[in-house]
Amino acid sequence: MAKVPSAVVAASGLVGGYGVARWTRQRPLGGVVLAVAGVAAARQWRQQAGGVAAGVLSAAYVAAFAGSHPLAKKVGAWPAVFGAAGAVGLASWAVADRRG
Repeated sequence: MAKVPSAVVAASGLVGGYGVARWTRQRPLGGVVLAVAGVAAARQWRQQAGGVAAGVLSAAYVAAFAGSHPLAKKVGAWPAVFGAAGAVGLASWAVADRRG
């Protein structure tokens, strides 16, 4: 079975977490999706690129989540979430997935 790239896991966590929170109107449930994907991505980052890289990418994941909130006021919720997810996905690919 093919392994899902960490970039996809991380980006999906941001998009999926927001989507679940919005459609269920249960913000904590969206937070669970966000957290589970974040932990899964962090495990992959650690295996593929080491602990320091995993720490930096985890901080980027949290920063993207936090940064999407003020950005949403300027560009809208979905564009902000997709922008944050794209940024984290690109960083994840560059640091961890690109290596193989």
